Amino acid sequence: MQARRFRMNKALIVAPSWIGDTIMAQPLFARLCARHPGLQLDALAPRWVAPVLQRMAEIHEVIDSPFGHGQLSIKARWRLGRDLAARGYDAVYVLPNSLKSALVPWLAGIPQRVGFTGESRYGLINVRHDLDKQALPLMVERFVQLAETPGTPPAKPIAHPRIRSSQADQQRTLAELGLSKPQRIVAFCPGAEYGPAKRWPAAHFATLARQLAAHGCAIWLFGSPKDHAVAEEIAHLAPGLCRNLCGATSLGQAVDLLALADLVVCNDSGLMHVAAALDRPIVALYGSSSPGFTPPLSDRAAIVSLNLDCSPCFKRECPLGHLDCLNKLTPESVLTHCRQWIAP
Repeated sequence: MQARRFRMNKALIVAPSWIGDTIMAQPLFARLCARHPGLQLDALAPRWVAPVLQRMAEIHEVIDSPFGHGQLSIKARWRLGRDLAARGYDAVYVLPNSLKSALVPWLAGIPQRVGFTGESRYGLINVRHDLDKQALPLMVERFVQLAETPGTPPAKPIAHPRIRSSQADQQRTLAELGLSKPQRIVAFCPGAEYGPAKRWPAAHFATLARQLAAHGCAIWLFGSPKDHAVAEEIAHLAPGLCRNLCGATSLGQAVDLLALADLVVCNDSGLMHVAAALDRPIVALYGSSSPGFTPPLSDRAAIVSLNLDCSPCFKRECPLGHLDCLNKLTPESVLTHCRQWIAP
């Protein structure tokens, strides 16, 4: 079956379960809409990533996927499949590679089910792409591949992901949170859902906060409730200089506030990709992970890494016990990269 030649009026995306991955899928959505004028493109997504999909111009509706990580729930998937069948989709693009992610589209009887072969998904996926990791080293390239006929490489260059935050959105969020906009905002994103081997030390963030505050910058800290404790540590080490917003905002509100930032300093995290999609200047800090697969897709991003022999190890915790890849990444060296965006 030829995916590219098929005329689509209505299609569904089975979205990833990670914020950063969902951001990197947006260029696929843009290509599908460009190739099929008038396409209605919906997304089936976990509720924790829905807010970024709602900020994409290409997405018409986000349908809640109620399944947690690893949850099979055959009966619930069957019911959801019946609900989706009634919507009359011409095609579905299954972005995760798991068997479970392909079950609902198959149960829904959607005619074209596009995705990578993944976990032996023969039959569930009937427009199958075989992944060539060397030809497509970046995740964004792999997603865009799904817009092509299997075996045809995606056309390059691939546009950077983009999400929306209007001035009205930003003003509404400031009012909802009782915030006023400082003259210059530097956003810190000190968390990383994957694990501590991706997190720059709190003491280093605090030192950088003091240095940037000396340049007249207000420091706002962003993240989930899980990041509140490390943000409190940063605020304690840089007293009076940081506003801890970790866990105090919804993801949609965080999008609007990040859109106001003059600079974002972040670990390799979902919020890094949010900032890139908002076209904010970024200083991205890499330890155990590699920018070779999921870099911040922006022309205004500085990637900072020590490139030690032991990194990237892709581990959640340092297997050698020293975390030199981040501990030895000094605030002074990071400040050097910040200065190109924050003038004295």
